Amino acid sequence: MRTPGICVYGGSSNAVDQKYLDAAFEIGAGIASRGWMLVNGAGDTGMMGAATRGCLSKNGQTIGIAPYFFQQPGVLFEEGKDTVFTRTMRERKAFMESLSTAFIVTPGGIGTLEEFFEIITLKQLGQLNAPLIILNLDHYYESLFAALHDMEKAGFIHESVFSLCEIADSVEQTFEILDRDLAR
Repeated sequence: MRTPGICVYGGSSNAVDQKYLDAAFEIGAGIASRGWMLVNGAGDTGMMGAATRGCLSKNGQTIGIAPYFFQQPGVLFEEGKDTVFTRTMRERKAFMESLSTAFIVTPGGIGTLEEFFEIITLKQLGQLNAPLIILNLDHYYESLFAALHDMEKAGFIHESVFSLCEIADSVEQTFEILDRDLAR
């Protein structure tokens, strides 16, 4: 049986409240302490860098996936034990998905939302059966949930979409969900 790969999506900015970076660090450390592998976008900054640092602080296994054009000063996590390069962002996402047993969406921006929507769409289409958890730290994603409910009210999405992911309000709750779902 292969080591579970936990894909962590999140923003790349360091110009955010420290509570977000601390949560990402905790997620990385929690992944390592369970013997799982952290899969992410190989970034040095923001949520990606914090999660990688957390995982490595517990001697965990990490793999970062990045397109070649990310090879610029300050973009990639330099101490990364394993970085795999792809030609495009689409290849990057597909490779991250292929390595992952579960997905965590932490606070982020446009790229994080794009990754979330791709995974939830694959789940809706029956092409992926993996836990998908949104870390809604300090209600970060409340406006997204409101927009999704508006789409449902307007008839563009079915209410069953809401059962395709779970919402965690804390890092602890994120791991409660993962521990339960990956024990099956």
